[in-house]
Amino acid sequence: MKIETLAVHAAHQPDPATGAISPPIQLSTTFERAEDGSYPAGFVYGRTKNPNRTMLEGALAELEGGAAAAAFASGLAAIHAVFQSLQAGDHCVVSADIYHGTRYLLQNVMQRWNLEVSFVNFDDSSEARSALRENTRLVYVESPSNPLLKIIDLAEAATLAHDAGAKLVVDNTWATPVLQRPLELGADISVHSSTKYFGGHSDVTGGAVIAKEEDDFFKRIREVQNLAGGVPSPFDCWLVRRGLATLPLRVMAQSRSAQLVAEFLNKHPQVSQVYYPSLPSHPRHEIARRQMTAFGGMLSFQARGGETAARKVAARTQLFHQATSLGGIESLIEHRASVEGPQTTTPRDLLRLSVGIEHADDLIEDLDQALLIENHRVM
Repeated sequence: MKIETLAVHAAHQPDPATGAISPPIQLSTTFERAEDGSYPAGFVYGRTKNPNRTMLEGALAELEGGAAAAAFASGLAAIHAVFQSLQAGDHCVVSADIYHGTRYLLQNVMQRWNLEVSFVNFDDSSEARSALRENTRLVYVESPSNPLLKIIDLAEAATLAHDAGAKLVVDNTWATPVLQRPLELGADISVHSSTKYFGGHSDVTGGAVIAKEEDDFFKRIREVQNLAGGVPSPFDCWLVRRGLATLPLRVMAQSRSAQLVAEFLNKHPQVSQVYYPSLPSHPRHEIARRQMTAFGGMLSFQARGGETAARKVAARTQLFHQATSLGGIESLIEHRASVEGPQTTTPRDLLRLSVGIEHADDLIEDLDQALLIENHRVM
């Protein structure tokens, strides 16, 4: 079944009680037991399980090609559950260019609990391999990465991890299963901030972990989900599941527009560098072509004139809203270094774009007027 069809029909059936095509929102926090004390419908308590969450998790597992999925209240809650499922003293190899929230979680929370972490540049496979230790249990990567859109060869990373007896976890938020299939490329686990493309409308926060196999490690993730209780509400699950139905259409439209925006920026005199894997100038363009069906709706660029010029461009766009997050139907622009804080390694002149579903011509015109105004001021 093609992903466009799966997105509509996965784990989605008419409500057996009413025949409603749109699933009801089940707000109940507790469920009735039978006379013998059993739970005939399989639901006990809202933190443990809920019909809307079960539907969402089933759909996510099907879309990503996994055996099971666990939904969380945020992307970081999902990521945290993965690392919480390790033991104190375990070692992780993590790609260096990564969402700053993940980095801070590892440095400020997990290392206090004696999780050992090495941040590695995966552009050099020998560097990544040399970082492995006898106690390495997890290799964690983003591809494309946030915010520099670095590309990691996922099949190569899977071999590296498995040779060391470790699992490969891929943050697939930016690509989504529409554009990239980490589990088919050898990864053991895929994680997502479902706040982004899965929800798709900037109105729900959530996260997900999808496992290739429902093994002991995933069971520990499920245990963290239940006992720590970082679960999404029934309405949040309903919103994300509704967003999945249009995921392929949105992501492909956003990818087409991002391609045109990247090509425009790549030729603009007020832009010094564009980060987008479809461009032949991208150092890992061929790897991206091999493991992605399209290149996504995210790109970054550096503005000539430094941080001051970059901030002025962001402030002068009219269709691009200056705001954090990504993956929604509206286009966003953001000065990343100022969001990431004093520990950031992101260039101070870098702007990150999340391309929405507006017409590409309008988005290009908006960026052009913002860049030209800045050009005029500099001159």
